[in-house]
Amino acid sequence: MRLAEDLERQLAAEAGLFRAQLLREDLARLRSLCELASVSTDLAAYAAGARRLGWTQGDARTAELAQVLGPLLDAVYDYEHGEEGEAIENRIRDAWSALTRERLERLVGCLASPVPRPLD
Repeated sequence: MRLAEDLERQLAAEAGLFRAQLLREDLARLRSLCELASVSTDLAAYAAGARRLGWTQGDARTAELAQVLGPLLDAVYDYEHGEEGEAIENRIRDAWSALTRERLERLVGCLASPVPRPLD
């Protein structure tokens, strides 16, 4: 999976301790997700387990990520069950990017004073 390779390259080049730790945690989650997908034959059971991989601290706020987490779970499941090529790699990358943006937004949101979200 190209995303895992990219994260590993970023980790190898990362000088910052905090950012390196976040990359290690993301890689561990992604590897766990891939492993779970590869051994699961029931999509619903896979999705239930995949939502408990520490996407938020103690998974306390993971339900808030459902809209962006779902596409990643689906894409990784499809990849691990034989879908190949550029299209699936792009689905995984796009889903990961959306999840990362949302997770950061939630993290910053819980640390900052409420400010209206900018219009796109």
